[in-house]
Amino acid sequence: MSQSPSVAQGVASASSLPPLPGKTTDLGAIATPKVFWTPLVFTLALGLLSFVPRIHGNATLKATFWSAAALLLAGQSALFFAIRRSASVGSTVGFGATRSMQIVLKAQHYVQALCQIAVYLYWGYFWPPIFDHGWLIVAQIVFAYAFDMLLSWSRRATYVLGFGVFPIILSTNLFLWFKDDWFYMQFLLIAVGFIGKEFVRWNRGGKSVHIFNPSAFSLGLFSLVLLATGTTQLTWAPEIATTLTFAPYIYSYLFVVGLVVMYFFSITPTAATAAAVLFGWSAVYMAFTGVPYFVDSEIPIAVFLGLHLLISDPSTSPRTPIGRTIFGALYGVGVFSLYGLLSYLDAPTLYDKLLCVPILNLLVIGIDRITVRNRKPVVALHSKWIWLTRNAVHMTIWIVFFAAMTALGKTDGRHIGDRVPFWQQACRDNKANACARLLNLEASYCGDNSAWACNELGTHYAEGRLIVADRERSRAFYSKACELRFPAACTNLLHPEEIIHAAPHLLDLRLLLREGGLNLTQLSEADLYIRACDHGWTFACNTGGAR
Repeated sequence: MSQSPSVAQGVASASSLPPLPGKTTDLGAIATPKVFWTPLVFTLALGLLSFVPRIHGNATLKATFWSAAALLLAGQSALFFAIRRSASVGSTVGFGATRSMQIVLKAQHYVQALCQIAVYLYWGYFWPPIFDHGWLIVAQIVFAYAFDMLLSWSRRATYVLGFGVFPIILSTNLFLWFKDDWFYMQFLLIAVGFIGKEFVRWNRGGKSVHIFNPSAFSLGLFSLVLLATGTTQLTWAPEIATTLTFAPYIYSYLFVVGLVVMYFFSITPTAATAAAVLFGWSAVYMAFTGVPYFVDSEIPIAVFLGLHLLISDPSTSPRTPIGRTIFGALYGVGVFSLYGLLSYLDAPTLYDKLLCVPILNLLVIGIDRITVRNRKPVVALHSKWIWLTRNAVHMTIWIVFFAAMTALGKTDGRHIGDRVPFWQQACRDNKANACARLLNLEASYCGDNSAWACNELGTHYAEGRLIVADRERSRAFYSKACELRFPAACTNLLHPEEIIHAAPHLLDLRLLLREGGLNLTQLSEADLYIRACDHGWTFACNTGGAR
């Protein structure tokens, strides 16, 4: 994508900012037959990965891997012969030029990758499917290297080899991956990200650079497609968005990991401002409506992850602290607004953190133009207060702010939205969206085999007060609850004219009281009743250990 001279000049001064740390080693030109061994090795590695038991045991996955390897091999062969044919007629420049590789090791790539791996390890310890997905992540990295090499060599003579693939793949999989039977879409998702990085570019600071964060570009595009087609069930996106809370003190853990990225790349204003905006607007909404905006948190954990490891890409962020502050504020406003819009449309709200990032990437040059062109008065102001521009100061402010939010119970502490009785009372009081959220909570718990929740849903469909009456759906929920040995549901099934509510059983409480974490399988009966009483279940206050 080309850019007018005026825009390029407007951001040229931003290029005077210190470059990101990195080590560069030039391999020089390598004869085309030799250099093409590299993508061939990656292609063969992808084929060999299909024999890993995790992949070989699934016929669809195995076919997907072989197909991807075959397509890469075909693309490599076509490119090789096209270059050779062009070179044979005497062309020494352009498409017929000899291909080469250059090693460029950038800190922004390997530091981000290490931080992302740290998140996977901690998360996976408490949610094993992460580790089960490990071989598929490895396969995506292998595929991405081969695809990126071929794509680059189809347009220029030199391929830049480094760790850049790692943060793209790891970031993508932190938010979205397709289920095994649809995993070919994952390779397409990765390919789209690299195509966007290669083709959708502009002139920034006198250099041609990609506009979009590659992972955010493909995630945003696929989010739109999944929303439009109603096919979120083909992915693990809902589980990814919620299971992070299985890891204890996950907000604090992500906060510490995020500090590493902030220290190296000075992106503190982006993440801190986004968090402050979301905390602030959530507090305002709670003050006016009496119910939380994000149901069971001040900032959903996946959004908190996103503001640390999705929008923090230095290459697609503004160049100045003021610009990054604006960028972070816009991200906070965007997530807040999209969550409300998706809720209103009765669409999955998990896409709120993904849809706005590509739009913000498009605003980066405009933000740089404003902040860099007005830099003289800012510098004059900061001549007395220069310490305000230092990253150490930004990090200190962020640490104090996060500590305050934690002390107020806004991060890892128990949240009022975790309490089902709170939503029952809010629904009776006709507070904003309370009844809809109660129904969603009960549907989620019923999906996890809470007999009490299934019986409650059955009564709602039988009564027709909170939702349109539907006898068939009512019977379906009663049947499931009855199969789960909930006597009240069996009575409701046999005598639908008598609607019976009943208190949750112990097995139900192990689900209903988990506060976004793992099921309370190890909690004693006495402690379970104490916890239930604390959550507002009045029946539990005079039962067992709560006496």
